[in-house]
Parts: sequence; C-alpha cells; structure tokens
Amino acid sequence: MNKTLDFKLILMLSLFGLVMAVATVFVVPPKLEPVLWLPIFVACAILVARAGVPRPFLHGFLVSLVNCVWITSAHMALAGTYLANHPEEAEMLAKMPSPDSPRLMMLMVGPAFGIGFGLVLGLFAFIASKLVKPKATA
Repeated sequence: MNKTLDFKLILMLSLFGLVMAVATVFVVPPKLEPVLWLPIFVACAILVARAGVPRPFLHGFLVSLVNCVWITSAHMALAGTYLANHPEEAEMLAKMPSPDSPRLMMLMVGPAFGIGFGLVLGLFAFIASKLVKPKATA
C-alpha cells in the first residue's frame, strides 16, 4: 500500500488513545499512565513501520493528534470524575488563568500535549521504519 496517508491505519491506531481516554478517567492513576503509554507508542510505531507507509513520522504524529481528540473529549465530558480521581491535575488546573472553567483549560492544554506526544510518536515511528521491514503485500 503506497498512498500518502493511510487514514484507516491512523484511526485504528488511535483506538489505543480512546481506550486510554476512558481508562485514565476511571481506572488508571496518573503515575501509571506513562508506563502504559510507552508500550502503546512502541506498538504503534512498529505497526506504522510494518504498514510500509511513505511518511511514518507523519502517521505517528497524526495518530497522536487523534489520540488527543479522544483524550481531551473524554476528560472534558467526564471532568467531574476525572478531576476527583486526579487531584494533582485538579490543583494544577485551579492555578491556571481560568480556574472556574476546568473544561476550557483542558481544551486549551490538550492540543499542546497532543502535539508534544505527536512529535515523540512520530520519531518512534520514523525510527521503527528504519528497523522493521514492511509487511509483504499480496
């Protein structure tokens, strides 16, 4: 498959982000979150590399941006539960410019994290593309 962007691949890999979005609201404590994201990033990078897409960095970056949409949306929709289960984040949001509007702050901060982690996942995908052979197509 040699097309510029594989939107199906991007959407499918972003489902990891959807699962994590809900899990971080209800189950996953903040200190465990990075430990769970690392293998997700590695798996996504390998799957991007195996897909043999011509722009692995861009695919990894876009997966992270879609993840950002899932995560920000879930955290905003379930803000009460999320903040109750994440007191450090609640305290941080209370110190930001709009302390009375945590959802607005999530909406403002979420994309910055999406871009930052997109750069990381993009780099992982680029490196994996140099180390992992693409899956043979029929």
